[in-house]
Parts: sequence; structure tokens; C-alpha cells
Amino acid sequence: MSVHSGVGAPGGLASALSERLDALVGQRQVDWRAPGVLAAVARAGQPAFTAAVGLADTAAETPVDPGMQLRIGSITKTFTAVLVMQCRDEGLLDLDDRLEQHLPGTAHGGLSIRRMLAHVSGLQREPVGEVWERPAGPGREELLVGLEQAEAVLPPGRRWHYSNLAYALLGELVARKRGQPWEVVLAERVLEPLGLSRTTTRRQAPYATGYLTDPFADRVHPEPEFPGNAFAPAAELWSTVADLTRWGAFLADPARFGPGVLSAGTVEEMCHPQVIADLDGWTLGWGLGLQLHRRGERVLVGHGGAMPGFLASLVVRRPERLTAAVLVNTTAGADPGGLAIELLLRVLEDAPATRGPWRPGPPVPAEVEPLLGVWFSEGSQLVFSYQDGALRARPAEATAERLTSVFAPEGQDRYRVVSGREHGELLRIVREADGSVARMYLATYPVTRQARPFGP
Repeated sequence: MSVHSGVGAPGGLASALSERLDALVGQRQVDWRAPGVLAAVARAGQPAFTAAVGLADTAAETPVDPGMQLRIGSITKTFTAVLVMQCRDEGLLDLDDRLEQHLPGTAHGGLSIRRMLAHVSGLQREPVGEVWERPAGPGREELLVGLEQAEAVLPPGRRWHYSNLAYALLGELVARKRGQPWEVVLAERVLEPLGLSRTTTRRQAPYATGYLTDPFADRVHPEPEFPGNAFAPAAELWSTVADLTRWGAFLADPARFGPGVLSAGTVEEMCHPQVIADLDGWTLGWGLGLQLHRRGERVLVGHGGAMPGFLASLVVRRPERLTAAVLVNTTAGADPGGLAIELLLRVLEDAPATRGPWRPGPPVPAEVEPLLGVWFSEGSQLVFSYQDGALRARPAEATAERLTSVFAPEGQDRYRVVSGREHGELLRIVREADGSVARMYLATYPVTRQARPFGP
């Protein structure tokens, strides 16, 4: 067993916690009978913890190393979703467009791009044919021709139904809008700008071998490489735990990486739930290309992945800028998603991020000063404040951040809610003849200094 912890790194954990996480990863490798396990946790892009347990090559007895590539499977879909959102932001498409508007003559062309991103298109799971009994995925023409035989197994929008085929088509959509193959667009518009140099469509040394662990004996069977070809936008990529945690840092805080890849608002949009996948417990949902895991009051975003010989998981807690990634070189029997979530939650609980000391902020603008304090709307108190350079309002009894409205100015005596409660609604200021504030209207509801009944 080989273990590398993050103690002493810029974002490293205390030695006691790091040792507990090391032990957890080691125990999971034994429980899963996995040849090798790689795990990493990063905070705000800085490594906090890394572990490597087991073997990358069982014949050569080569230990796994954090710098090695493993296949990340369907985590690839998060990259394809970002490419689609880039096209939307540049006006090349609308999420509610039909597929046939961009792939004319394509079977199932009435499906919307939004539903395909969120796995509510109803399209069958895999490309036509016995894909997983072949040495490689279908070529582009074969994939498109096969659509004629592909089934709509559910009506669009009825419920969540996972579809690799839908993401293969989204990759073709990106390629046509950009006039270049999906893998070229991915490299130029995501991987290179974010410095993800160890994330590639084909494996590059050093890499781990993928295996199937025999369920009835202490032996493993090597799995084929299985290039996806036209299937690539759904599950092709190879990566490292360092690159994955950097990708997670981007999903947590895209503004930190500049505006070149995707705006913070668009990433936030991708994290909004489109469908609940777990109808009993409501612990798993889907945004636009991102899995949403609910654990208590927390929501984590990310994705899992599986390809022959490999299982993977990436989870991100956006408010705390915390990311966990787990890669395993076995086909079955492991739960990297469960381990990634457990690592992340343990760090959140045992090593919460500390904020710097409070300091006075910028001056309150003159036009905002008379808006501060306690107001009433619908008989309840609203507290208006100016913090972190923005006008805010929250119900007096509220403590949850999601119930705070954050405003941005939008012309004379007009403010727009840009996050939180009543997102998108207008706050309008009404003044007396002498310029003093008479009242406000938030989402058309009157806001006054004293509690008042409804009506004139």
C-alpha cells in the first residue's frame, strides 16, 4: 500500500484528520478488492489531501501514483455540457431548441437540447447495437444512421432516464456548431484554458491498467481500452486526481479562472435542478449536465463515471469551494461516489474553512443609505443592509443565505435581484416630492416602514 497525504501542503489538513482519511481510503481498497484507488480533496484549488493505494499494473506490481491517468467515464459529460453552454452563451443555440434545428434530418430531431442535457429526453440509453461487446464504439456515420432504429423508451420530459446516446448527439451538435471535431473543440475551449494538461481523449503514460476483479478468486482480468469514437462525448476522457480537482475548482468558482471558459452565472444555471432522479429519497437530481447530491441541508454537484476497467467520481461543494475526486481501476464492486462524498463531508465537518477577520467595507452609496434598516412587506419584517458592496434584504427571522435577496442597480431607483430570494425580480423605489423614500415595491409587493394591511 502506498499513501501520500496532503499534510503540509498549502491547503493541507491536520495530521490526525489526514491519517483518518488515509485509513478510510485504504480500507475501501480492501473492501472493494480493487487493484488501485486514487483519492484527492482540494479546497479553493489547493491540494488538501491525496492518497494512492494499491497497484496500477498487477503483473509488473507497479503502484498507483497520483500523477497517473485513469479513465473517468461519464465525468466526460460535464465537459460536453460546458461546451454546449458555451454555444448557448455565444448565441449559437437556445437550450429549448429542437435537435433537428442544428442536426437537420436527424431521427429524434424533436428532442430539446435542455432535456438531453438533463437526461429527460426519453431516448434509449446506448447507441444501437451491442456496443459493449465490440472492441470500440461506433463511428460518426454509424451512430447517426443507427438513430433510425433507436427507441424513444419514454415520452420526453416524463421522468429521468440516463442516456449516453443523447450525449453522443450533443457532442455531434458541438462539432457542427464549431466546425471542428468534438475533441479539438474540447482541447481548445476547455482543457487548454484551464491548464488541464493531463486530461486527454486517449491515454498517455503514466497510466493505470483497467481490470475486472474476479468475484470468486483473488485474481484480476485486464479490460480492453475501448475507444469510444462517436461515443466519446459521453465517456471518453482519461484524467488524474489533480486535474479533476482543478476541474472541480472551476465548477465551484469559475470567476477565479476568468471569463474565458464560462461565466459564473452560467455555471450556477447548470447547478439548478432540472429533474429528481431519486423519487423516493430526493437525494439525487440532475442539473444541466451535473449530478446533484443532497446530504442533509447540503447539495453537492459533480458526476460519476464508469468504463471497462475503471470507476470514477467527482463531487464539489460550491459554497465552501471544496472538491473530492476518486479514481479506481476496476470495472465493478467499488463505490467511488460514496467514498468521494464521505471524504468531502468529513473535511467539511472536521476542518471547516475559516474566514479572515471582519473589516469595514466600502462606503454606502448615498442613494442606498435611506433604504437600510427594517421595512415591512405582507406584515413581516424585511431587513435591508449593505454588505460586501451590495444591497441585500432578508426576512428578519431568516438565517439561511438562500433567503437573502442580493440586488444590483438597474437605473435610477431600480434594483434587480441577482441571487437568492425572488431572483430576477425588480425592486422599485418611490420617493416623495422632497426626495425622501416613501416606499418600495419588491416583485410588485409594497414595502413600507410600518406594517400595513393589503389594499389601498
